Amino acid sequence: MPEKNLHPEANGSTGIRTATTSVPAEVIEFLGRLVRPIYVAHVVPDADALGSTLALARAYAREAGGPRVSLPAGSVSQRLGFLVEWANVQVAAVEEFPPADGFVVLDTAKIERCNVGPALKGTNWSAGRALLNIDHHATNTGFGTVNWAVEAGSTSELVYHLLVAAERPIDAVTASLLYAGMHSDTVGFSLATTSQGALAAAADLVRRGADVGRIGERLCRSQSRSEFELLRTIYGNMQVVGDGQVAYSTASYDEIHGAGCTAADIDEQVNVVRSLEGVRLAMLFTEGTRGKTRINFRGEGRVTVVELAQALGGGGHAQSAGAVLSSPIEETVTRVVPLAIEHLKRFPG
Repeated sequence: MPEKNLHPEANGSTGIRTATTSVPAEVIEFLGRLVRPIYVAHVVPDADALGSTLALARAYAREAGGPRVSLPAGSVSQRLGFLVEWANVQVAAVEEFPPADGFVVLDTAKIERCNVGPALKGTNWSAGRALLNIDHHATNTGFGTVNWAVEAGSTSELVYHLLVAAERPIDAVTASLLYAGMHSDTVGFSLATTSQGALAAAADLVRRGADVGRIGERLCRSQSRSEFELLRTIYGNMQVVGDGQVAYSTASYDEIHGAGCTAADIDEQVNVVRSLEGVRLAMLFTEGTRGKTRINFRGEGRVTVVELAQALGGGGHAQSAGAVLSSPIEETVTRVVPLAIEHLKRFPG
């Protein structure tokens, strides 16, 4: 089936555009046609991936059939489990993938990053069926049958506009899920990606019943003891190099699991590294699986890091990107830190 890219103002190979409130009619028609779809986000789903996917599933729920959400066991962090509990949607079993009549992939730049679980990873799980790709990553590869890749502060913001345009229900729980995704991906609406439109969308979600207080508490002020112990490790392992402008921290497989955490619990700890005054490029190296290292990159000011991530086989946004290398953490740090220092020279400050 030929691919269709719904972004006429194409920008290079990604075709990212900026009109976040314009929802293509074909996206709405695609969703309306599906009877037994499965919705999928990226591996190690963050609040935006979960919020956008779960909210869309709630809004398109039916009495018979309707969407299932791919959430393989152990793929959701301790901190974000409450979003799944709030959503109360049907979770897809492995045996439900073959009879699905289509797929919706959200907040995922590459199909290889889909959260389908070990039983399906590396297989052709979509098997030629229709696939809608909704994403806000600048490096989205356009892997869907229909692709709606739009530059925005979060995929949850896109889903909000989609639900409004499609006149789908946004109850208090759905509003809370979308608000959580928007809040998280903009770091509390503090990043430059927070547009006037994003703030207007967030205000409308509050009007519709988004529970700002509980979301703030669960996202920002509720840590399990194991998550707290992991933060101790991140703080303790911090290093500053490159004349104080590059900072990084590490957490090995033994340190992560010794704290009582897993790879699913690694995500926003990179904000610890980026918070140090004077740091323009921050990195977090974590070995959630022994012998495989994930790198989270963050840039401040004019510093972009997506080029660095892409050079290592990853991707993401201009100032928030990542990559995964099949090498132990010590080897990865030794290789990548000098690359980061050299990369920063492109941005004289």
